[in-house]
Amino acid sequence: MVSGSAGGTGQRAGQRRVTATIGDVATAAGVSRATVSRVMNGRSTVDAAIAERVRDAAASLSYRPSNAARSLALGRTQTVALVVPDLGNPVFQQILRGVMDGAAEDGYRVLVADTVEDDQQEGAIALEARMRCDALVLVSPRIGDAELSALIADVEPVVLVNRETGGAAPSLVVDYEDAALQVVEHLVALGHRRIVYLGGPVRSASDELRRAGLARSRRQHTDLEILDLPAGPDIQAGHAAAPAVLATRATAAVAFNDLVAFGLLAGLNEAGVAVPADISVAGFDDIELSRYATPALTTVAVPQAELGRHAWRELHAVIDDDAHPASSARFTPSLEVRGSTGPVPQGPERVHITDDDGAVVVQREEIPTVPPTAPPIWSLPADPEADAVVLTVGDGLELVRRDAGDRMPKVHARRPYLHPVHTLGGVPLTDVSPVDHRHHYGVGIAVPDVNGTSYWGGRTFIEDVGPTLLKNHGRQTSRGIRVEATPASPRSGAGADEALVEDVLWSDEHGDPQLREERRITGRLLPQIPGSAAAPGWVLDWRSTLHADHGPLEIRSPATNGRPGAGYGGLFWRLPIAESTKVLSAAGTGETRAHGSTSPWVAFVQQQGGRSTTLLLVQPSQVRPWFLRSAEYPGAGPALAWDSPLLVPDGGSVQLDLVAVLLDSALTGTAAAALAADLTDGGRR
Repeated sequence: MVSGSAGGTGQRAGQRRVTATIGDVATAAGVSRATVSRVMNGRSTVDAAIAERVRDAAASLSYRPSNAARSLALGRTQTVALVVPDLGNPVFQQILRGVMDGAAEDGYRVLVADTVEDDQQEGAIALEARMRCDALVLVSPRIGDAELSALIADVEPVVLVNRETGGAAPSLVVDYEDAALQVVEHLVALGHRRIVYLGGPVRSASDELRRAGLARSRRQHTDLEILDLPAGPDIQAGHAAAPAVLATRATAAVAFNDLVAFGLLAGLNEAGVAVPADISVAGFDDIELSRYATPALTTVAVPQAELGRHAWRELHAVIDDDAHPASSARFTPSLEVRGSTGPVPQGPERVHITDDDGAVVVQREEIPTVPPTAPPIWSLPADPEADAVVLTVGDGLELVRRDAGDRMPKVHARRPYLHPVHTLGGVPLTDVSPVDHRHHYGVGIAVPDVNGTSYWGGRTFIEDVGPTLLKNHGRQTSRGIRVEATPASPRSGAGADEALVEDVLWSDEHGDPQLREERRITGRLLPQIPGSAAAPGWVLDWRSTLHADHGPLEIRSPATNGRPGAGYGGLFWRLPIAESTKVLSAAGTGETRAHGSTSPWVAFVQQQGGRSTTLLLVQPSQVRPWFLRSAEYPGAGPALAWDSPLLVPDGGSVQLDLVAVLLDSALTGTAAAALAADLTDGGRR
């Protein structure tokens, strides 16, 4: 006969372990079962020494109280329920997480009930959940006010999230009215005046608050048109709404939430509509995936998990004190501006749904070219880092918008840039964060290697390794921006020109300063070309001086680091992809002749929607080799380090300058050469 022990209880091997009972603890501690119950339930009526003796006995016997028995003794289950309209919505998931985190700290567990957006069954589901727990958290209930009041009386204690109760129960409300106002004000500042709203569920209280904010925006902007389209609460609703959105011919769409915005983005992408070049899109809630959308979604951030934690604090207070007064807390969201919103399209290209079958057809809105007479004017807002600086001409035609670059991902090397840059006919000749190269941003100074720091963005070329994403991205930060009047250009003949003058600090990946830049950007009108029937154009003049105020500089490129032909870095202009693009230069026609050449000028002649444009880029002083692409994507800039590093001694400087002519017509090579010579022969100050 073989015998043994298990855990010191005399249990035989293979036998089921005997569970200690409350009676075993009472015997071991020499007290009554009632005393053990009071100690285990946390009552303070037991003498401290006796309570300690009971806890020691329970620990030695590995006693665990029965939750069912404990609930009967206390009249509580130590469980609460969260009732949501759609658990698939990440917002409700985050609220649930907040409630669970708070409840766990106080020894409570959380059940979840999903009403699947069925307001007819919502009350019954909430009542059933309440029968299984001690209290409820109702999130965004869809039932009417009268039904909600009756339900609150039946299920108390209860806390509501995203719904006012009139003092019947504690409530936590997000100020979606203010959120909607923030979104619209952002779009209005970008020039949008025709906006479509994709509405949420019919009985959603937060949807009503959004509409109240939209109504306020209409009252504040008499020229603003906000159209209303029914949608729903999910991705499918947004995707299905894409044809209707395009049919409105709106320049911006505001979705009920981020999920609807995601669906809309997918539908627009399938229709070949660019966001934000053709239409801007914004959402609400700032769910975790919003910043990872393509493009990243502009949305209003709501403190979702904090809502849940706050809801638990209110509910716990009510559970512990039936006389706890009902309170209401209001949360103010904040706008997160990302890549899905941009300036209102000013060019002739607009894509709309117009036929009965829902197919995509392109309608072109012809914008007449009326030659302005007054010189372009820079508009400098109170906070240039928060609001765009723009160059306008004539009756408010926007030629240039300067962006501080704060919304760029860090791996794109944040920097101030110009986008969009339009012709006088309203055609944009810049692109920003395109699919082929996400780190390309309009017109700006981008250098892949300054003392080992990348101010170009994206991957860095490593010899014997290839393109590699490193954490070596620096940042260009404006330290001051102003507008200065300059003497009238002999070429403009239209009065004094204005220059945008900016001081820019370049800091490496560690935040340490590397160099200081003096930047000066001027816009002026170009008179009618003599002997030409071409439409008039205008000139953008950019001059920057890089100062080695923080030590010597070694400026390199992928070409100097072992990649032949990749000598890019400096002032770089990224154009949009067009139906056709022709490259002209003094070296001849085509990309291969212009790339690497020391032609004083290059020109991109593009065709888009039956319209012709020309971007003529001229190096007015020192001529550097051109880095140029047109087949893979259209873009060009003089190369600072074409085939050898550029060394700038401590205290030294290097100048970058470029003159760009934007025309609503196609230039020939001969005409481009003549115009370039005219600009460099006394035409530039």
